Amino acid sequence: MPAQHLTVVVTRRLPEAVETRLKELFDVELRDPDRPMAREELAAAMRRADVLVPCIADTIDAPLLAQAGDRLKLIANYGAGVDHIDVATARQRGILVSNTPGVVTEDTADMTLALILAVTRRIPEGLTKMQSGDWQGWAPMAHLGSRIGGKRLGILGMGRIGQAVAKRAGAFGMQIHYHNRRRLRPEVEAPLEATYWESLDQMLARMDILSINCPHTPATFHLVNARRLKLMKPSAVIVNTSRGEVIDENALTRALRAGEIAGAGLDVFEQRHHINPRLREMPNVVLLPHMGSATIEGRLEMGEKVIINIKTFADGHRPPDQVVPGML
Repeated sequence: MPAQHLTVVVTRRLPEAVETRLKELFDVELRDPDRPMAREELAAAMRRADVLVPCIADTIDAPLLAQAGDRLKLIANYGAGVDHIDVATARQRGILVSNTPGVVTEDTADMTLALILAVTRRIPEGLTKMQSGDWQGWAPMAHLGSRIGGKRLGILGMGRIGQAVAKRAGAFGMQIHYHNRRRLRPEVEAPLEATYWESLDQMLARMDILSINCPHTPATFHLVNARRLKLMKPSAVIVNTSRGEVIDENALTRALRAGEIAGAGLDVFEQRHHINPRLREMPNVVLLPHMGSATIEGRLEMGEKVIINIKTFADGHRPPDQVVPGML
């Protein structure tokens, strides 16, 4: 199928350079205004497109795929995570799915460390104090946080992002621990000076800070639940820059309110942008609007990968970042 005859529908606005390149290569339909497509709009887009370029805000499940018709042949996801796409059903219908792996690694790791520092050093509280004009000057016991050097950091999920977090945390003098489906190879683990825990429960009970960096799968849904939260130290802090569904958000809220957990830094939430209002009320909780991958450089690189995947497909080859069911 010649690239110039390929109809590509993009569900959200992308960086101008990415959109320009898409228009140069394909018959592309860009999104204007920049708002999420309603389910009916998404279904219609899938019927008129050869290639759909969605993002994490678009839930593409089996019932929606059933409305796609026969024209759609590639879902070129703008992002690494594909838990919002029913990849298995797409494959059954002859629709390939690609993503943009590796692009957000460094940016998300940076944000993880930023959240760790924000929670432990009470940075938002200080910012609020300054912006309100209530600061009365320095005092020895005011706004006391805790240092992160020497603290035990438990990383849940030691893939690309988890390893990037470990490197940064090591530079801050933290002790690195991790739980993963499989232990890292010795040549990967050794430079990180990381300790592997086969038992997640045992690791949680001993950590000062927990960083969640695993994907959302059926196996990781509510992996950090009420029972596991009770294993943690009352002085412990949880940071999540991965997927909100990994934590039982209601259980976390109860633990924070009860003082069973010292604080939390969250960039992702179980119900996407619908956040438990009680979380907003707590000064020991830092909430961000899914900013982990939000850098200009990262968004451009994501767009480049999307274009390469579409162009390769248009040239009759398998997209280099094709997602295979069962391999997530």
